[in-house]
Amino acid sequence: MGASAVLLFGLPASPLAQPWPILSGNLLSAFVGVTVALVIPSPLVAAAVAVGVATGLMAVLRCTHPPSGAVALTAVLGGPAVHAAGYHFLRVPVLLNSALLTLAALVYNNLTGVSYPHRAHAPAHPHPPGQPLVVTGADFDAVLVDYGEALDIDREDLQRIYEELVGRAEERRRETAS
Repeated sequence: MGASAVLLFGLPASPLAQPWPILSGNLLSAFVGVTVALVIPSPLVAAAVAVGVATGLMAVLRCTHPPSGAVALTAVLGGPAVHAAGYHFLRVPVLLNSALLTLAALVYNNLTGVSYPHRAHAPAHPHPPGQPLVVTGADFDAVLVDYGEALDIDREDLQRIYEELVGRAEERRRETAS
């Protein structure tokens, strides 16, 4: 939960720190870890399988939360108390801690003026482009898919940054032309 706290309070705009990834990623990873620990007797093999399967499922379900790998690992290597808890480990401590941490991040970030859950916002000194952009959200999605790597930025944020860059470039061109 410490690593989750770093993301939720230190990088609250990160797609990895949003409520869906923390809640779903942690619960999914706990479920995978408990299940794998019950099925695979070797702790070393079970740990590797649990983290690998949890990571893959988080990617497929779009709820990647890196600290969730430790949740899967804890379910496997957490010792007798964790093993005795079985699937109750999902409720306490995983769901309870994840929900409380998300609630604390929601309160703290919004009280300090940070949008959480994150929403793309307008720049403080906007430079809108002179002509409407012909680049669509689908264009950004296609480029991000072609890019082939996950970026730690939301598509809407990337689009706002792009529009701001185009607006500033157009403003600079107008200033040099006059």
